[in-house]
Amino acid sequence: MLVTDGGFRSDGPFVRLPLHDVATLPAAFRRAVLQLFVKRELMDVETAQSMLAWPHSGFHVHDGVCVAAHERDFAVRLARYCARNPIALGRMQYDEQQSAITYHSDKPTGPTAGSETTDALEFLARLTSHIPDKGQVLQRYYGFYSSRQRAKRRKANGDGIEQPLEMVDPEPEALRKAKHRWAELLRRIFEVDPLTCPRCGETTMRIISFITAPKTIDRILEHLRRTRATRRRPRAPPRRWKSAAKKSAAKTTSV
Repeated sequence: MLVTDGGFRSDGPFVRLPLHDVATLPAAFRRAVLQLFVKRELMDVETAQSMLAWPHSGFHVHDGVCVAAHERDFAVRLARYCARNPIALGRMQYDEQQSAITYHSDKPTGPTAGSETTDALEFLARLTSHIPDKGQVLQRYYGFYSSRQRAKRRKANGDGIEQPLEMVDPEPEALRKAKHRWAELLRRIFEVDPLTCPRCGETTMRIISFITAPKTIDRILEHLRRTRATRRRPRAPPRRWKSAAKKSAAKTTSV
């Protein structure tokens, strides 16, 4: 997946954004994939919730390779590397007598190191699983790079040629306005709204203040624990007693 290091404003210019925290992206991808599986009824909600608690999710994001705007040749090589063939002929050996294929890994250590020998038909079955169906799209473009957006820009220019992009630096956002974005970021990444009332689940809570002093936080938590411990249990409803006349009549009948 190739992504840009910024975004486009509504008026056209491209805004460069600072480096992001890579640790939050695997969590966002994992939640999005599990949510899609539950939506398509490929797994139930309980299984998806248990997989969210796994320490090793299997999702990983690496952003160590960056391509500058003027390095077009390197961008082409990187795109070709992403769309490379699933096997390399130089690491494959065929045994005609045994009808077996041995494939050697290019990694000296790790779970994929070493070599594996399989039957020729089994190897062909694994290889053909990577061949796309007729008409299947393998490369998808979103946002600014989609076919519809590119056609709109060519039509707006009149000559059918896209104009070079204007790149600008992000404008500093007011500190007060930036503080209120933490709830929106948590809602987008973890799909949890921290401002929703935990009691009714509908009302949006209002932030009174941000407390960062450890002693003050400990005093508040200790007060809440003490309050919950001394909270009086709800009184049971009163019992219904029979009247004295009914009791005497019941005794006379029993005698």
